[in-house]
Amino acid sequence: MKKGERADYILSELKRLYPNPAVPLDHFDTYSLLVAVLLSAQTTDKMVNQVTPDLWKLGKTPAEMAKRKPSEIREAIKRCGLSPQKSIAIQKLSEILVREYDGQVPDSLEELEKLPGVGHKTASVVMCQAFGQNAFPVDTHIHRLAQRWGLTSGASVVQTERDLKKLFPEESWNKLHLQIIYYGREHCTARGCDGTVCPICKALYPRRKTPVETRK
Repeated sequence: MKKGERADYILSELKRLYPNPAVPLDHFDTYSLLVAVLLSAQTTDKMVNQVTPDLWKLGKTPAEMAKRKPSEIREAIKRCGLSPQKSIAIQKLSEILVREYDGQVPDSLEELEKLPGVGHKTASVVMCQAFGQNAFPVDTHIHRLAQRWGLTSGASVVQTERDLKKLFPEESWNKLHLQIIYYGREHCTARGCDGTVCPICKALYPRRKTPVETRK
């Protein structure tokens, strides 16, 4: 298959497997989604969903969280990786939202990326899942699978995002990034598939015998 044909097959198969993928992070509004995605860096979504109930006991709005000390926030999220940095970021971004945005999460990628602890991927998730703007957040699953499926060189996460946006229709991005994540977790895991095992890898490259080495 040529690259475009592989992309078409992947899109069709993932639509069949995951027609309506849900955001795997528990949240109740845009602010809680922003915080949950921030927490998910170097931590599993399962762990984030376990700690956020305790976090929301401290406050469910930027105004409430801004009044908390980072040490209080850290106590609630201490099971997450990088909890010291994340607790400071959550408190500071809450202050900024209150001071500069009237307690609302901005609906601009550029403004989101200026917030403490919010990188491009986190901002992209909020833009597509909270505001319905077309974006293609690339996490480790997507970065790995895109390489196994021959859609990118994997030179960087930035390059992978750029390559995927060229291959797939813009209207598919918001669902597709979730569909790839779910597939990566269930079928094409870091250890369970090396580019020769899972159904999509085998369908795209039926003659592939050598494992695919992916860049992180």
